[in-house]
Amino acid sequence: MATAKTFRVLPGFGLTLGYTLVYLSLIVLIPLAAVFIKATSLSFADFWQTVTDPQVVSSYRVTFLTSLAAAAINVIFGLLLAWSLVRYEFWGKRVVDALIDLPFALPTAVAGITLSALYAKNGWIGSLLAPLGIKVAFTPLGILVALTFIGLPFVVRTIQPVLQELSLEFEEAATTLGANRWQASRYVVLPALLPAIITGFTLAFARAVGEYGSVVFIAGNIPMVSEITPLLIITRLEQFDVAGATAIAVVMLVVSFILLLVINVLQHWASSQGSRLKEGKAA
Repeated sequence: MATAKTFRVLPGFGLTLGYTLVYLSLIVLIPLAAVFIKATSLSFADFWQTVTDPQVVSSYRVTFLTSLAAAAINVIFGLLLAWSLVRYEFWGKRVVDALIDLPFALPTAVAGITLSALYAKNGWIGSLLAPLGIKVAFTPLGILVALTFIGLPFVVRTIQPVLQELSLEFEEAATTLGANRWQASRYVVLPALLPAIITGFTLAFARAVGEYGSVVFIAGNIPMVSEITPLLIITRLEQFDVAGATAIAVVMLVVSFILLLVINVLQHWASSQGSRLKEGKAA
């Protein structure tokens, strides 16, 4: 008896894998390799002097610390926002849901100019904060505001579908067994959401590290204070110091890769814990 032929929408595995590898190489691997190759045009002493310059090190600190802080803030408020959109009905819900995607559609330069106007000393929000001694625009705090703005949708859109799939029955069962709100959230809701939370944090952090357009206007770009690493790379390129720019870019790539690797390991661990939890509930 002849075996029925399996119908596949896409071509065979070999052709599909080959196209994937070629596309990935052209878009990702070759450009990244070119950065490393160009950086090797410097001697080790010149490379080390470039990437450890005090101004460059200060930009690393500003970039990575503000990116981590913005991603952490977005996790907290993104979770609350996603929870409100999924679990409650309120007037203007669809408008709020649509506004979350605004940073995706809004040009980053427009976002930077708008935030600078709002948080400047004479801006609508900055004028209210100035009497309290809080200065936002042209400080690292302004960078934090910009990175929080552009990273929020990544967290909300990652957690929201998981919440929609999370049945209320588990929370109701925990309440029936005597658990209070904190215990139900800690032992029922949070483990199920943890992989999505880590994923959202990773996406928000990755976006923040490489952000330029929305930050450059509100940061003030003060050396050793509010200067970000992407700006230094652009400055080196404008000075035709391509090797120096690629050296700084290599450090950014390596540090970002290490941080993302650690976060992905945590995500894998959280996913395995969530799977065990689901198996325990099913049993």
